[in-house]
Amino acid sequence: MSHHPSSGKRRLKDLLAQPDNRTCADCGTPDPKWASANIGVFICLKCCGIHRSLGTHISKVLSVTLDEWSEEEVDSMIEVGGNGSANSIYEAYIPQGVSKPGPDASHEVRAKFIRAKYESQEFLKPSLRILSSSSKQPSLQASLSKKIMDSFGHSGSSENSEGMVEFIGMLKAKVLRGANLAVRDMLSSDPYVVLTLGHQKAQTSVVKSNLNPVWNEELMLSVPQNYGVIKLQVFDHDTFSADDIMGEAEIDIQSMITSATAFGDPEMFGNMQIGKWLKSGDNALLEDSTVNIVDGKVKQFVSLKLQNVESGEMYLELEWIPLDH
Repeated sequence: MSHHPSSGKRRLKDLLAQPDNRTCADCGTPDPKWASANIGVFICLKCCGIHRSLGTHISKVLSVTLDEWSEEEVDSMIEVGGNGSANSIYEAYIPQGVSKPGPDASHEVRAKFIRAKYESQEFLKPSLRILSSSSKQPSLQASLSKKIMDSFGHSGSSENSEGMVEFIGMLKAKVLRGANLAVRDMLSSDPYVVLTLGHQKAQTSVVKSNLNPVWNEELMLSVPQNYGVIKLQVFDHDTFSADDIMGEAEIDIQSMITSATAFGDPEMFGNMQIGKWLKSGDNALLEDSTVNIVDGKVKQFVSLKLQNVESGEMYLELEWIPLDH
């Protein structure tokens, strides 16, 4: 690919900045963070869940901020021109009695509208109906980031809608930095972090020769109904031999999810503490870790002492994103 990967991101950001792309194409929620690359619309998290259930042959969902986009995917978004032009096609004729869902619409209302709009294409200009289904480019390979796809059990078979039920939300883990990490090479180490939850793994980039690395990288994990702890491991990247482990720690996400669930929609509340994971002799916390509502989001700052290693600390910020059913 001739383009620098960031140029695609920049073109996408420019497109997202246009006025009609600042709200979800399907329900009008402000500041949509997801997109359907083959349809060419920007959508919110709640509508994104329904787009996923349509299957990638109808809608290929990507995160604007977290996923890697190919040039083709960016091109196809730009070709459509965003929400205004897509809706002028997909919502050309909304019949009397059918109204578009709003940001507070229920899952059922949203699902019914989105299926009618894209799957059965009930609101298209009649002349376009046949055309549009054949012009969906099958060549756009399934672009939903593989990790999320795997975690949703999307094997492309008919069971994908049942596969989704097992997930209660997403966890955005921002790996901030490490401190006083162990030396694993001659004088330093080339650390990277791996987070594991269930069958999913997510990892940061490698920081060269640094025992106090700063990552500030966001990793996404889908949280299954029967979630366990998140396993954090720090490795030293070695070009010529197996990567050495530089300590590990477990992150208990139960206090966060339990308190978030108890409070419901965090946007209804001001900034406040809603829960706490307490430091104890049998966990890796350096200090109590509070769960807070910050600007309408549920967040938790975690500072960990790495275990099974001579030294090292890790600092992360977790954010809980429920899948609203």
